[in-house]
Formats: sequence, C-alpha cells, structure tokens
Amino acid sequence: MAAITRREMLLRSAILGCSAAASPLFTPVALASVPGENRLVVIILRGAMDGLDVVQPYGDPALVAARPGFEIGPASGARDLDGFFALHRGLQDLWPLWQAGELGFAHAVSTPYRNARSHFDGQDLLEAGTQGGTEGRVHEDGWLNRFLQTLPGTSRETALAVGRQEALILRGSAPSVSWSPASRLSLSPATSDLLGLVYREDPLFQPAFADARFYSDLLYGEFGGADGDDMMADMAATTRSVARAGNASAIADFAAERLRADARIASFSLGGWDTHRGQSGSIRRALGHLSTAILQLREGLGPDWDHTTVLAMTEFGRTLRENGSGGTDHGTGSALVMAGGALNGGRVFGDWPGLEEADLFDRRDLMPTRDVRAYAAWAMARLFGTDRATLEGQVFPGLDLGDDPGLLR
Repeated sequence: MAAITRREMLLRSAILGCSAAASPLFTPVALASVPGENRLVVIILRGAMDGLDVVQPYGDPALVAARPGFEIGPASGARDLDGFFALHRGLQDLWPLWQAGELGFAHAVSTPYRNARSHFDGQDLLEAGTQGGTEGRVHEDGWLNRFLQTLPGTSRETALAVGRQEALILRGSAPSVSWSPASRLSLSPATSDLLGLVYREDPLFQPAFADARFYSDLLYGEFGGADGDDMMADMAATTRSVARAGNASAIADFAAERLRADARIASFSLGGWDTHRGQSGSIRRALGHLSTAILQLREGLGPDWDHTTVLAMTEFGRTLRENGSGGTDHGTGSALVMAGGALNGGRVFGDWPGLEEADLFDRRDLMPTRDVRAYAAWAMARLFGTDRATLEGQVFPGLDLGDDPGLLR
C-alpha cells in the first residue's frame, strides 16, 4: 500500500483545515546518544499553542478585555504563579513540579517567523532553527542534528524504527534514529463513507484516504467518533483523538526507557493545539496530553530526572482577541514550557511587552521579546558545555543568544 506523501498530506489539509499540520497521523520520536549524564527532551507542540491561555498574564487588564468568553486568572480556577501570571488549570497536575522548582515558563517568545502564519512553514522553521524568509522551502537539516555534529563521541541509538515521517529537528548527517507509534484516525461511519464517495475518483486523495482507513481499522477496529451533525464536527473530533493522552503516555514512556539507557537527547511532538474554535475544551485536552507526557517522563526516568531538561515549544502563538467561534486565530508570540530536575524553575522568564494595542505585533498578536532558540541554546550550553560561538554560528546560524537567563540549576 502506497505511503502518504507530503503532497497528499497537503491535499488532505484542504479538507481538514489546519488539522493536518496541527495533528499529523504519525508522531516520530527521534533519539541520539552523546557522552555524559545530562539529558535533553524537546517536545514540538504542533498547531500553535496559545501561550496567553496556558500562562495567563491575568495581571494585564487588556487580557480580560480582549477575551470576555475565556476563563482567566485564579478566580476562574487557574493557579496563581507570581501575582501576575496564572497557570491554566489544564496543567494543574504539574503544580507539584512548580512548587519543587521543576517547572517553568518563558513568555513572549517566538522563532524569527513572521506574518505568513502557516503551520507547515512555521514548524519547518522551528525545527530547522534558522532565520526567517523560508516560506515553502524544504530544509535540509534540523538544529538538534547540527548540535550533535558539534559533540565528540556521538553514536547511533538503537531503537525500533516504525512509521513514515522523519523528524526534521534531528534530520542531518549526525547519527540518530526515529520511531513512531501509529495514531488513530477517528471518523464517524457516515463521514468516512461520505469522504470515500466524494473522493472515489480522485487519483491523489483516494489512495491516501484508503491507506489511512486501512491502518486505523487494522489497529483499532471500526472507525470511531461521535455522531456529529456535520462533517466539520467529526473532523474536529479526529484532530482531538490523534493527540489523545494514551498516545502521549506511550511516546513519553518509550523516550524515557531509551533515555535511561544510552540515549541522551530525545524529541517528539504532540498535536491538538490549533484552537480556532471551542478553545476552552480543546486546549484543556491538549494540556492534559502535555501534562501526561511530562509526568510520564519524570516517572520513567527515575533518578535520571534530576539530570533532565524538557523544552516544549510551538511554531507560533495566537491572536490576543478571541474570535467569533470561541477560539483564537494564528498569531506570533507564545510561551515556552520547561520542566525537569535540572531546571531552575518556579519562575516565568522573559520581558513582558504588555497587551495594549500599541504594544502588540501588527496590533493583534503578543509581541515577542526574545527568540525561543536562545532559551534552547542556553540550555544546551549548560547541559553539554557547548560554547557560544558554536551555538550562534553552527547550531542556530545568525542567532544572538543575549544574556544567560539562568534556566538551569
């Protein structure tokens, strides 16, 4: 049976909206082995996480004014962090990590990507770690792979190789290996039959859709899903199911197992962050999956958690103002989620730009005040001893690291 090509995925996204990029059918896990005891886990949050909802600047009055339909601040169940920021209740299971200094955030961050707000291009740039101006370009390598090339003694990690996607973030000449669990495609029977009929004569979509149906039926039985009144409701259910918590737990458990052995660097992705409509429910589910993954890593790593740093980053943020569907649209600045026993956490890092209209990017988005790559670079400098010149010149070409934010203990 033919593999799903990138062109077919793009064609499918015309029907699924943004869900193809936000929640890919297969989620790769990439691993690499390097000398030492320190460990780095990079989680790509696909779909553009709303950092303003995850780490809520409730102390800024413009937030409540722009989002009258959202639950904001401690009065709505969020956990107060420092008198200005509050943690979305979807991450309440991580509260003990915050109290232990093993959870932290950096706000108002982004890649150099601006204005176009395409999931595919934004994710490519995030994983490539390069500068802007790359719309439509297929990158040759990723920043984690370039980083591995700077480390002596890097060796190939032995792991089960399953799945069809290659993780761009670890693509390149340095040795690594990928593994991916299958994810369920959940459609109601009526929607499945309708799509099969509509695209029966389409030479590009029909084989890809039949392939997805085959593997979903093989792994999970008949297509599942709520009996929605329209096709878009079923498509939304599909997006949510792909990033289900069970899959997050399995991925994190596998990564922890390999990190306890020879691997020292792991990267995987979690979907479900594209919250154009009904954000209150969808972001809570996505946060539950992220929380599950982090807690599973902590449990699975055991004593090695003390030497671990987790960075969860997204391609861009979302608009300040809520839209007419109870969601938010593609934006610019977002937040970086950090965890691990090596983290100097219990803090929200970064310079807050404000949310008044004049303070926003394009008068609509959270203004980025620091490059998210700088936080990743400083973490690698502390974990693996990589010098500044190498990080700015080879790993993240053109990046200015700025001052050390003091992320790690």
